[in-house]
Amino acid sequence: MTHDVIATYKGRRDAAESLRAESGVEIVQCDVAKSSDRQSLIDYVRARFARLDLLVNNAGIAPRTRLDLLESTEESFDELISVNLKGPHFLTQLAARWMSETGKGRIVFITSISSYTVSVNRGDYCMSKAGLSMSVALWAQRLAASGIKVFEIRPGIVRTDMIASVEGEYEEKIAAGLLPQARMGEPKDIALAIRAIAAGLLDYSTGQILNIDGGFHLRSL
Repeated sequence: MTHDVIATYKGRRDAAESLRAESGVEIVQCDVAKSSDRQSLIDYVRARFARLDLLVNNAGIAPRTRLDLLESTEESFDELISVNLKGPHFLTQLAARWMSETGKGRIVFITSISSYTVSVNRGDYCMSKAGLSMSVALWAQRLAASGIKVFEIRPGIVRTDMIASVEGEYEEKIAAGLLPQARMGEPKDIALAIRAIAAGLLDYSTGQILNIDGGFHLRSL
C-alpha cells in the first residue's frame, strides 16, 4: 500500500529537496511558529486529500547558544516556546478539527528526555519540551471520544544536526555507562516507532509515551 506524505521545512530547502529526491515525499515550506503558515499548510493539504490520517509534530529547535539560567535571554525563550510548544500545539488543533470530521486519525508529538531531565545550560529547551508533553496528555484526553489517537515519542540522545556540537561529549558519556543500551540513537529508531503508530499497532494506547532512549529513563541503584 502506498501513502501520500507531505513533509514541511522552514529554511533548509536543500535538505528538504534531498528528502524529496530520496523518498518521493512532497515538501511544503512552513514556519510552524506562525499562525498563517500553520493555516496555509492545512489548507494546502485539504485541497489535495479527502482526509488526514497522521500528523507528526517533529518541528523542534535547540537554543542558538547554550547559556546558564542566570545568563539566558527572553529572546531565546520566546523563540523556543514558539517553535517547540506553541506551533505544534496549535497545528494539532487545526489537524484535530479536520480529523474529527472523519472520526479517526493519529497524532504524534516528538518531545525529548529533556521534558523531565534538567539541563541548566538550556533551560528554555527543557521547559518547551515539558510543556509539549502536557500538550500530548491534553489532546489525548480531549480527542479520545472522537476516535483520534495521540502519542508521545520521547527520544533520548539521537545523532542529528541538533547535537553536532556536543556529539563527542555525549559519546564519552555513553561509553562511560550513561545508557543501558550502550549506543547513541539514530533517526531510524524514531522512524520505526512512528511507523508502528501509523500502522495502527498501538491504537488501544492513546496518550502513551514511547521512550526511544536506549533505556535512559530507567532508574537503577
